[in-house]
Amino acid sequence: MGNYEFLTIMRTVIHYSLHFLAPGLLAFIFFRKEWKKAWLIMIITMLVDTDHLLANPIFDPNRCSIGYHPLHTWYAVGVYVILLIFPRTRIIAVGLLFHMLTDWQDCQWLHILR
Repeated sequence: MGNYEFLTIMRTVIHYSLHFLAPGLLAFIFFRKEWKKAWLIMIITMLVDTDHLLANPIFDPNRCSIGYHPLHTWYAVGVYVILLIFPRTRIIAVGLLFHMLTDWQDCQWLHILR
């Protein structure tokens, strides 16, 4: 296996680990009393990816989601930041913002692998 193939595999492993495992760690650190519920809510924020259904093709591993899909724009990120202010939406906001951070780091991998 060459370096390119290895890095491509690492990109995928890191991306999906950040989407599914890291929210559990965030939930445990920041919402310890209700960490299981917080982790579940953060996983549910993955529904933000339904905006991929508006794209053609729906999935393109070589496309940067940030700035391309409607719920992955900087305007949407601004709304997610505002959601941090309100206690009732804070867990959702953390999930959405971490999702955007995860997708942004994936865009950085794209630049490295080109």
